[in-house]
Amino acid sequence: MKRRAMIFGRFQPLHLGHIELFKWTLARGFDEIAVLVGMASENYTPQNPFTAGERIEMIRIAAETTGIGLDKIITSAIPTLETNIGCTYYVLSYVPKIEAIVTRNPTIARIFKDAGYKVLTPPLFDREKYRATHIRRLIAQNNPEWRRLVPPGVAEYIEEIGGVDRIRDIMSSD
Repeated sequence: MKRRAMIFGRFQPLHLGHIELFKWTLARGFDEIAVLVGMASENYTPQNPFTAGERIEMIRIAAETTGIGLDKIITSAIPTLETNIGCTYYVLSYVPKIEAIVTRNPTIARIFKDAGYKVLTPPLFDREKYRATHIRRLIAQNNPEWRRLVPPGVAEYIEEIGGVDRIRDIMSSD
């Protein structure tokens, strides 16, 4: 049976810090990562400008173009939910069987530990630089530096779907 870990996040947008996290997880001996896109029911807002489908597409593009490979990534999405012990089993119903969860969120870590799952706490991967809030702000400010913080294919995709204009419009009205 394949060893599988889950990474749960918003990926608004997927950036190079996420890629480092995926590589770190695979280097821990996991065969696959179940990447669960959270807050799938929220989009076109300053904090969540991209749809769940767009974020899944970004993950797939990045897996193909950064050497991770689509065979290592399983993607799914889950609507916005409250954080409590009951949500653990609800969350797990959206992904194939996992052995561990990878998270730096202490509440999520505690809930999954209490449910009997192994929790891995990854290091920070240049968190100030690779932070989606920072990247969205750069996009809104028309600063081209944002393109260096996401995989090239993801930057192209964001531009292709009108994501740059969307973020600028959404954040200018915020």
